[in-house]
Amino acid sequence: MEKKLKGLQRQYLRGLAHRLNPVVQIGKHGVSDEAVAEIDQALTDHELIKIRFNEFKEDKKNLSAGIADRSGSELVGMIGNVAIFYRENPEKTKKIVIPSGQRPLSEKQRCGPFITSRRRDNRA
Repeated sequence: MEKKLKGLQRQYLRGLAHRLNPVVQIGKHGVSDEAVAEIDQALTDHELIKIRFNEFKEDKKNLSAGIADRSGSELVGMIGNVAIFYRENPEKTKKIVIPSGQRPLSEKQRCGPFITSRRRDNRA
């Protein structure tokens, strides 16, 4: 996948993935062609998925990188033995709209050094 996600975009996707359950579990057979086909289909259907590693827990980072390469997705993050993957679906209307990757400017950043804090009105 040629488009790299920025930090704010990854954070947003991790927040969306919080409520999701793992769709695929990697067990004693490892990352087989059938598992990759299942992952590919899940990414096409949902765009954002979780994968649980029941086995190969020591090698989960390398396996996750391999899954991302083989499925054309991007690894958003890992929480314990669960990896989060995202792949935009260009064929259908997008289910997930990702923010631009830049935080909105605060009032002080927009107005420069001339902004003053709110003061109480000292009327007697």
